[in-house]
Amino acid sequence: MNAVAFRTPLWDSASRTVLRQVDGFTFPEVLAAMLLAAAVIPVTLKGISIANRVSVLAERQAIAIHLAEGHLNELVVTEQWQSTSAKGSFGLEWSDYRWILVKENWGEDNLYLLTVIVYFPVQGREQYVRLSTLVEMEESS
Repeated sequence: MNAVAFRTPLWDSASRTVLRQVDGFTFPEVLAAMLLAAAVIPVTLKGISIANRVSVLAERQAIAIHLAEGHLNELVVTEQWQSTSAKGSFGLEWSDYRWILVKENWGEDNLYLLTVIVYFPVQGREQYVRLSTLVEMEESS
């Protein structure tokens, strides 16, 4: 047996006529819903924009770290850090990324702190990552 909801008509007690029962929203309810939507939509769009910016930053930072690590390893292994220029780019494939090498003395034991700084753009702003390592300069005989 199916349960069926029956609507009972409303009766006007004075005239004994049936009043129609209207389903729908009232104007204040519609107005309140529109005001709520007007308040929520801009906040939601701002949140989506921030999330997008953060995801782009994270992706480009990961690429920059990968490029910095590879370049720093290459400079150390080939000992080009002693004679190479202090800045450059990563070629056509990574044309938005550029690097700078900073060499600093580290104590008295012929140690040097090598830092590769990789710059990259994110939505009109320049960001960077830094990667450092210690190397020992070989004494020539």
